[in-house]
Amino acid sequence: MDHAGIVVEDLDAAIGFFVELGMELEGRATVEGEWVDQLIALEDARADMAMLKTPDGHSRVELSTFERPVATNAQPSPPVNVPGIPRLAFVVDNVDDTFERLRPHGAELVGEIAEYETYYRYGYARGPAGVIIGLVQELS
Repeated sequence: MDHAGIVVEDLDAAIGFFVELGMELEGRATVEGEWVDQLIALEDARADMAMLKTPDGHSRVELSTFERPVATNAQPSPPVNVPGIPRLAFVVDNVDDTFERLRPHGAELVGEIAEYETYYRYGYARGPAGVIIGLVQELS
């Protein structure tokens, strides 16, 4: 996999959220033109983007916000069981601490932080644009 892409409303806030999660900002760019229109099947598109990489350097998240065309049908945050909902998971040293650090960046706990036997401590946080971020702490 090359990367996961997420469209957000506030690019700077989303960057702050993922940097707090431990990702590193690789770069930012503005894209537009015929090739963008062809790729995403929208006319006269213009988007600001940021690429962030995981601490191990193996995965990346692309964040983008569109200046045009303006999206018109923002949906409320759907529950975890809705097909197609974006959900990413990250291994963290401490689920509780990570969630508390993400809270000022808009994170909301979806359910409760739970433990699976002696293997994992796991919680879901809703992040930028309603994306659900799994926070996984390995216990053994």
